Amino acid sequence: MIQKRDIVVAIILTIVTCGIYGIYWFIVMTDDVKKAANDDTFQSGGVAFLLTLITCGIYGIYWAYKMGELMKKAQQEHGLEVKDNAVLFLVLDIIGFSIIVYVLVQADLNKIAEKGAN
Repeated sequence: MIQKRDIVVAIILTIVTCGIYGIYWFIVMTDDVKKAANDDTFQSGGVAFLLTLITCGIYGIYWAYKMGELMKKAQQEHGLEVKDNAVLFLVLDIIGFSIIVYVLVQADLNKIAEKGAN
């Protein structure tokens, strides 16, 4: 089951913990998107984080694009309005606004979690 997370609290915790909560958020968000999209081909959150770390952030750019594609698939599977944000996520990540990607992905995950709770 996808867990609904308070986005404002997640941002505050990321700032207060100097990014440590952001790492946790990245990992669980990746796993939640995989679960929502029923996709077994993409890496787990932990592996995605390690690849981002090892490649000095280059894999993170691919991750952002892939999250857009997987969210589109998850929205289709859960009967929600489908938005293809892959390119938007890619551009935001390239210009250094990955936290906005996190917020947008989490907002879509929250909609899936709310639909699943009903």
